[in-house]
Amino acid sequence: MININANTDAIERAIQELINKGDDLTAPMKSIGEEMINRTQQRFRDKEAPDGTPWAPNAPSTEKRKGHGRVLEGESKQLAKQFSYSATSDSVEYGSLMVYAAMQNFGGTKAEFPHLWGDIPSREFIGLNDDDEDEVLATLADYFST
Repeated sequence: MININANTDAIERAIQELINKGDDLTAPMKSIGEEMINRTQQRFRDKEAPDGTPWAPNAPSTEKRKGHGRVLEGESKQLAKQFSYSATSDSVEYGSLMVYAAMQNFGGTKAEFPHLWGDIPSREFIGLNDDDEDEVLATLADYFST
């Protein structure tokens, strides 16, 4: 699973405030995990990184091998479907279950990874943008206000 630490000062403060109250945050962490998976799947539909940058197109050689130009999309479309999260009382982790997800997210070069047929540009789909941070804070605030 890809592991990206997306703590922001605002999120960290909100979580710490709730922990200090002695609250078990598993319920809002589950909600956050579900929402982050939904947002990640939306990035596949939009073909863009968390910051809104469009994904790099496939190289002509990749299009020829795959028989189409759809970016990060194989025949089974598993990369866009296989996400999971793990929520605890004070954190949530989410990411892809696919072995090759990190390479697709971060990119890599043939020089670094000789088994590749060419360089792979980063096509980030896991991450936290400002809207995601606002959603996490709103989820925690809703929980905090009940």
